[in-house]
Amino acid sequence: MTKKQTKAEASSQSINDKLKSLYRLQLIDSEIDRIKITRGELPLEVVDLEDEIEGLETRLNNLESEVTQLKSQIAARDNGKKESDALIKRYTEQQNNVRNNREYDSLTKEIEFQNLEIELCDKKINEHAADIELKSTIIDESRIKFEERAKDLEVKKSELDSIIAETQKDEEKLNKEREIIATNIEPRLFHAYSRIRNNVLNKLAVVSIERDACGGCFNKIPPQRQLDIKSSRKIIPCEYCGRILVDPEILEK
Repeated sequence: MTKKQTKAEASSQSINDKLKSLYRLQLIDSEIDRIKITRGELPLEVVDLEDEIEGLETRLNNLESEVTQLKSQIAARDNGKKESDALIKRYTEQQNNVRNNREYDSLTKEIEFQNLEIELCDKKINEHAADIELKSTIIDESRIKFEERAKDLEVKKSELDSIIAETQKDEEKLNKEREIIATNIEPRLFHAYSRIRNNVLNKLAVVSIERDACGGCFNKIPPQRQLDIKSSRKIIPCEYCGRILVDPEILEK
């Protein structure tokens, strides 16, 4: 056996091992994908409910804060009315002791002004009371919705936790196996594998030949190309979809 032949065999074995590792990685990733599919839309539903509940909680806090402020403004207006009433009473008493018409008219204007202040306070109090009533209705509706969503979240989380508990051991085992295989694949190949997986809908980056066709896009593969793939001496991508092609029996070699 010549050095050239030995080198060729070593290279062939190296490519064969790389293809095996990539195919094993794909099989593991497909199994992990299958486990995640069993969870359905639950993870997204849980996240959506959590976001909605957070938004409702923020809205409730803001509304309750606004109601508190409106009540404070009503209290301030009530105090303003009391002050105006006290001033009107004082000015009215002073009118009985005026020395001339000018002082009387001046006090009359002050009384009129304080009456206007009372009217303004009443108007603002009514407006604030209407706002409080409206916001209180919204608060009640939002609180009911919040409680409903909280119950929905509890149910969805319970369903998701149950599914995760059933598959957790299998998923952890698969992830450990994946990590071991992934560390043995050179970065360039691993990056290419990940890129292909992210670009195809079924997440299959490495596929075997099935009925003389690519197992990913199902386009026919010429006989000579099938022989090259079967030999596992080089990494061959599908000329149609770019997936890495392997011999169906590669793991048995």
